[in-house]
Amino acid sequence: MISLLLVEDDLDLAASLIDFLELEHMQCDHADNGLAALARIEQQRFDVIVLDLNLPKLDGLQVCERLRAAGNDTPVLMLTARDRLEDKLSGFDSGTDDYLVKPFAMEELTARVSVLAKRRSGQTTKLTLADLQMDLNSKQVTRGERTLKLTPTGFKLLQALMRAAPHPISRDALMQTVWGDEQPDSNSLKVHLHKLRKQVDVEGALLLTIANVGFALRQESPNDQ
Repeated sequence: MISLLLVEDDLDLAASLIDFLELEHMQCDHADNGLAALARIEQQRFDVIVLDLNLPKLDGLQVCERLRAAGNDTPVLMLTARDRLEDKLSGFDSGTDDYLVKPFAMEELTARVSVLAKRRSGQTTKLTLADLQMDLNSKQVTRGERTLKLTPTGFKLLQALMRAAPHPISRDALMQTVWGDEQPDSNSLKVHLHKLRKQVDVEGALLLTIANVGFALRQESPNDQ
């Protein structure tokens, strides 16, 4: 089931959207202003954020900018009554992934949410997990106060794992991410993951092997053996 945060200050519209989306088997939470939205996002991870542009306290552009600056890569669908090209470009510049102009068909909203839910946003320039941080612009990775020394392959592997986190990613998906269709033998992945683990896990295990599934980057729990 898709987990969705709807940020909309028109309560009647919000109620109608939530009723429809839940009939489409989407689990909806709601915030009616920008600050409340940021608070909810800090408490819970969502698959998609549906964000109205005109909001009290913080507007949609400001909310999106703060999310991306903090390294949040949840896909954002911006809702607005503005249909000028300049307005759409402003939305994309702030970090939104898609744009839907009011009024819109409910079926189109559902379709766009379903597409966005299948991926993480490419708009963020910083990825964060616990005390591990990756800056995609400078290509620098730190854990706490320590800078990690990664090879280009190690950087690609870690980026894929951080985008998927805390969910696991399969061996095949990692191979495809790093080498595309021209893949070496599977032992190459094993070697690079070993080197990556030595860099990442000095302060405690984050890079986990999930039996019969693949690999995941997350805080270790008793079930991850």
